[in-house]
Amino acid sequence: MAVNQAAVLKVGLGLMGLCLLGYLLGPPLYWHFMEGLAAVSHSSTTCPPCACDCSSQPLLSIPDGLSNASFADCAKHDPEVSEDTEKNFAELLSEELKLREAEALENHQRADMALLEAKKLTSQYQKEADKCNSGMETCEEAREKAEAALTSQKKLTATWEQRARQRGWREGVAKSRTQSQGNVQAA
Repeated sequence: MAVNQAAVLKVGLGLMGLCLLGYLLGPPLYWHFMEGLAAVSHSSTTCPPCACDCSSQPLLSIPDGLSNASFADCAKHDPEVSEDTEKNFAELLSEELKLREAEALENHQRADMALLEAKKLTSQYQKEADKCNSGMETCEEAREKAEAALTSQKKLTATWEQRARQRGWREGVAKSRTQSQGNVQAA
């Protein structure tokens, strides 16, 4: 039974493949076949090649039985109409070019104004940045001077403290003396 199912599956897949192949290749083959038939049928009824000068004839050829002179006249080349049409077309193109030129000029002026404004803002920001940098340099110099003064003051304080300790000064005793001296002066 497993062999039978495998065979049915193979046949089903084969049919599916053929249908898909026919679906994909069928229409192009059909049209090539029909073109070939059309070419064969036309070649059997040969006619002499046409020798016509289309520029001298009207655009639409009207059979002899159907005569509509006004329709045929519309198809003829009228030099006055074509000159007017060409003039109008040239005028329209000229106006279009002028409009585009004016628009381009306006866009260019807007771009120039925006560039000028950007340059002004850049200059202003550069001045502010220069001021800020100058202020930072001044602050840095003042900080360095203050730091040097503090260091020298600490050294001087350390020297005086060392001399005071050499002469018997103690930190706790000095505080009580200054407090007692403050009380005596207040009284």
